[in-house]
Amino acid sequence: MRLSRRAVLAATLLVPLAACSPAGPDDGPAADGVTTVSMRVWDDQVAAAYEKSFAEFSTQNPDIRVQIRTVPYADYFTGLTLDVASGTADDIYWLNTSYFGALADGGKLIDVGRELAGESGGWVPAAVQQYTRAGTLWGVPALTDGRIVVYYNKAMVDAAGVDPANLTWNPTNPAADTFLPAARRLTRDGAGRTADQPGFDPGSVTQYGFNAARDLQAIYYNFIGSNGGRFQAPDDTFAMTEPATEQAFSYLVDLINTQHVSPPAAATNDNPDFSRDQFLQGKMALFQSGTYNLKNIDDGATFDWGIAPLLAGPAGRVSVVNSVIAAGNADSPRHEAILRVLRWLGSEQGASFVGAEGAALPAVSAAQKGYFDYWTARGVDTRYFGADGGTATIPAPSGPKFGAGATAFEPILNDVFAGRTPVPQGLQAAQDAGNAALR
Repeated sequence: MRLSRRAVLAATLLVPLAACSPAGPDDGPAADGVTTVSMRVWDDQVAAAYEKSFAEFSTQNPDIRVQIRTVPYADYFTGLTLDVASGTADDIYWLNTSYFGALADGGKLIDVGRELAGESGGWVPAAVQQYTRAGTLWGVPALTDGRIVVYYNKAMVDAAGVDPANLTWNPTNPAADTFLPAARRLTRDGAGRTADQPGFDPGSVTQYGFNAARDLQAIYYNFIGSNGGRFQAPDDTFAMTEPATEQAFSYLVDLINTQHVSPPAAATNDNPDFSRDQFLQGKMALFQSGTYNLKNIDDGATFDWGIAPLLAGPAGRVSVVNSVIAAGNADSPRHEAILRVLRWLGSEQGASFVGAEGAALPAVSAAQKGYFDYWTARGVDTRYFGADGGTATIPAPSGPKFGAGATAFEPILNDVFAGRTPVPQGLQAAQDAGNAALR
């Protein structure tokens, strides 16, 4: 699922994890012999699909019922960390990448790698990799965003003669760069001039070509990966100053401040939805994003639109893939019941309900067809979210203190994207601040 700015900031609110006994349903079975397992999630649409899934689970496992609790995302992690510390956490709960490291290191999560050994082969490999720490997997991959793609306005790309499915960018070889010329043709000022025409006025842009911005998941992680770079080293420290990474950032900053084919950072730094809204209002031709915006676009666009694969860089199409796990509460006395529920969530049948509802893309590979079929029935081509959009990935954010690091480096990156700080100096300062926060 999307790693939002709120998630990153809230990651710094983690409290010490005290030893405790879990609360929630009674420790043993009820008078009717049924054990209740509680599960905490933050998405209403997926919760509705889970209700159907768990109804079938209970048919097959009449001695267990699953009680779903939906907590708004704005409050989810603040409440969860407090509940873990006080012993009132649910038996199973969703986690994203900003939180699981601290909980795993604190001994609060069931060791899925050991308890469900041999069952991870059917789960999205990037999700397994993302939530493997200290050599083991700490939850069952539940949802994945799939690969990042490019949404496009059909009328705009047709008018400019642009094929959005075959765009490549290159920071060192202009002859190999088909994206920048296309983005310039797709950008128009108030007089109708495109960014590649004489007299183009960058101060009166009415149509942007692309959504370059300080957007970790949709933009800069993918550009870094597609240039053969990395954002973090294997030890979770930040590696922003490596040449390939610096080149990717320089290219993006140039799209904004020199080429003027993307909105100014003043509009996007503090409003992560600005570019999406520009696209929905017919003011942007190409919008790079993920499955988390598919429903927004399907509901909000009043024009014909399509989906193209992620832009290809020198290293090809390299996408970040963020996922969500269902983690088991290691302190719960309902250990065996939790494992049965986790096994169901990680099965094709258990996850199929989520895909069939179009609620989210399951991280169980065999259950993804239902999701794609749902959107195909609505006339939406979603194949580029999967292997048709490429298979190479850049590791998603990792480490128990990633949120603290991001809090330190984001203000510096704001100045870099705004053009107030040169890219090399800004990345060095951001890397230093982020790594200091990790220490």
